[in-house]
Amino acid sequence: MAGKDRESRRDATSASWNGYFSRDANGRARDASSRPRERAHFSSAHFSSRFSFRSLGAYHSSFSLCRHKTTGKTDYQARRALIAQDKNKYNTPKYRFVVRFTNQRVICQIVYATIAGDVTVCQADSLELERYGLKAGFTNYPATYATGLLCARRMLTKYNLAETYEGKTDDLGEDYHVEAEGDARPFKCFLDTGLVRTSTGARVFAAMKGASDGGLDIPHNEKRFAGYDLQDKSHDPDTLERYIKGGVVAEYAEEMQEEEPEKYEAHFSKYLAADQDPTELEDLYDEIHDAIREDPSFTKKPRSKPADAGKKFKLPKLSYEQKKANLKAKIEALRAEA
Repeated sequence: MAGKDRESRRDATSASWNGYFSRDANGRARDASSRPRERAHFSSAHFSSRFSFRSLGAYHSSFSLCRHKTTGKTDYQARRALIAQDKNKYNTPKYRFVVRFTNQRVICQIVYATIAGDVTVCQADSLELERYGLKAGFTNYPATYATGLLCARRMLTKYNLAETYEGKTDDLGEDYHVEAEGDARPFKCFLDTGLVRTSTGARVFAAMKGASDGGLDIPHNEKRFAGYDLQDKSHDPDTLERYIKGGVVAEYAEEMQEEEPEKYEAHFSKYLAADQDPTELEDLYDEIHDAIREDPSFTKKPRSKPADAGKKFKLPKLSYEQKKANLKAKIEALRAEA
């Protein structure tokens, strides 16, 4: 009985579908002679007029996001503009001057993008300034400028352009753009600021100024340098030079030393612990800039063996006989103690 019910329902369903496919898009009955004998065909317009599908594009696109976008580590709109290269330049690398900040250091790199990933050509770290005489303050404005200068001089030395493009050595507060000299054109790259706020006087532009004064061709203007007045639309080179040479930090240290000696000792504790006077930074940074231009090469630190070198953290696998002997030795030791 149940089988007959299923057959009747199946026949009714097939009949209803046959009736559905025997009508045209306007619902009129179609002539049987115009229909194919084997199976009915119908157009996409006819099908879409009776069925609707919900688009799942937004749902599926949420799974295609890369990790740096979901975690907010990369601005991909800015990256796309920075790495886009003209088609008529074929596989010519487009270099970026990348500046990144951590709590303890400033990192400047010259990078170009490939399909396999970014390739770093040159790098400078603000902690390297210790080799040139700086003992503390590795993330402030003058240290950032010196790191950009170091990266630029190291890059030009690598490609034998250091003597051709010496950059700017005096009047550092004035804006400078490198000009082509000789047969080799200047090394051109574009500033990559990452996610930092690009406000007027930001440290990221101090690194760019150092690299530009070092001889790199980085397209820029003076509107974001320290000392630029947004109301008068004018730039004060003397103010920028005080920032570059650490004069602002030295003035702040002098003022704090006179008014709040305890706060001065706490605020500039690393300078004082390293026996370096924070009120005389201008002369110090002049020496650092000269030392960087004299020898910008990277010195590799000698590797030292760790204290636990050779120690095996994973015990070797023992055989059954060895385990049995160890257990026997423990039992004998316990009996001896008892």
